[in-house]
Amino acid sequence: MAAYQDIYMDKGTDFTEQLNLSDDYGNPYNLSLFTVASKARTSYTTSNVAITFTATVYDAANGVVLLKASSDVTANVVPNNSGKLVYDVVVTSPTGLKTRVLEGQIFVSPNVTY
Repeated sequence: MAAYQDIYMDKGTDFTEQLNLSDDYGNPYNLSLFTVASKARTSYTTSNVAITFTATVYDAANGVVLLKASSDVTANVVPNNSGKLVYDVVVTSPTGLKTRVLEGQIFVSPNVTY
C-alpha cells in the first residue's frame, strides 16, 4: 500500500518538492536504476491531468525523489472546490515492475502578485 503525504504548492511559482520514500518498515527505498513518475488531478476519478511533474531520482540509495513544475505550469493549475489536488508517485524497477509508493493531497495556495 502506498504511503501518504500531503504537500503544499504556491500557484504561479516554480515548484520543487523533495520526497523521501521508504518501505513499510521505515527503510529508504533503494532506487538505483529506477525511474519515477508523478501526476496530479482534481480527484482520483477524473481523467484530466492537472500537472505532470518532472520527476527524478535525486538520491537513489536513500530513496529521495524530486517533483518539479515550472511557474508556467503552476499558474494554470485549477484545484477542486476545496483548493486541493490529489497526486501519487509511481516507481518503475529495472525489470519493469511498477509500484505506487506515495499518494496524498496538494494544497494549492492562490497568488496575488503573479
